[in-house]
Amino acid sequence: MTPQEIKATLGAGLLSFPVTHFDAEGKFQAKSYQRHVEWLSSYDAPVLFAAGGTGEFFSLSPQEVPNVVRAAKEAAGKTAIVSGCGYGTEVAVELARSVEKAGADGILLLPHYLIDAPQEGLYAHVKRICQSVGIGVMVYNRDNSILGVDTLKRLCDECPNLVGFKDGTGDIGLIRQITATMGDRLTYLGGMPTAELFAEAYLGAGFTTYSSAVFNFVPALAVEFYKALRGGDRARCEAILKDFFYPFMAIRSRRKGYAVAAVKAGVRLQGFDAGKVRPPLDDLTAEEEAMLEKLIAPWKR
Repeated sequence: MTPQEIKATLGAGLLSFPVTHFDAEGKFQAKSYQRHVEWLSSYDAPVLFAAGGTGEFFSLSPQEVPNVVRAAKEAAGKTAIVSGCGYGTEVAVELARSVEKAGADGILLLPHYLIDAPQEGLYAHVKRICQSVGIGVMVYNRDNSILGVDTLKRLCDECPNLVGFKDGTGDIGLIRQITATMGDRLTYLGGMPTAELFAEAYLGAGFTTYSSAVFNFVPALAVEFYKALRGGDRARCEAILKDFFYPFMAIRSRRKGYAVAAVKAGVRLQGFDAGKVRPPLDDLTAEEEAMLEKLIAPWKR
């Protein structure tokens, strides 16, 4: 896809980040992963993000990421695949080029590694990565990599293939200023953990869509919530929040890292051999997994 094509596709509907499947030894399990991606691609989501945050990008080696992307592309049919990318500038450039060769339709640039950086440094980092590839790039504003409005505008002026902005700060004042300043130059994506909890606020701030982690294991419910939100059916949204998302949030909040581990547990409960999360994350306890199984029972496949 060209950068403008992936930009349009990103804004066309609900998005999600498949978990990365591992075998008993912790190695990438391509066949199980592809069965899962094929299942997700049968639902109404125009883009899936391979090796993203929910896909444990931070636990994958740079050599594994293009393998995950390649497997996703083979299984996704017409669904576009955007790859995670990140770490320091030199590693990120190598990753961006390798996933482009693997067939990625775009990249999501996650925060750089560890250190806080000034705006001029962030500008140089993002610009270098954008200019290293021909595919579209989406930046992820969160943690130690928060682009200011002026910095983002400079990047939009100088990097034609910068086509998307994902927010993980929850700072409505900042993101509203960004959407008002950049307008339709970018596609805007909500990226808070369990994004459905924040979806209404992001919609009011000018965001057209968000990435749904629970789409991994209850895709029909995730799509139903998205359609109710976009259709202005507030009563249905509130009912789904009360019946599913608030109880899920209670499980997710029990320990750090459960924003990923709880999703992967849900995938296993749906019958996919996704394996365990890699360290430094840890899996749900047996008691917590039983709680999750009861919650998703109405949506078992």
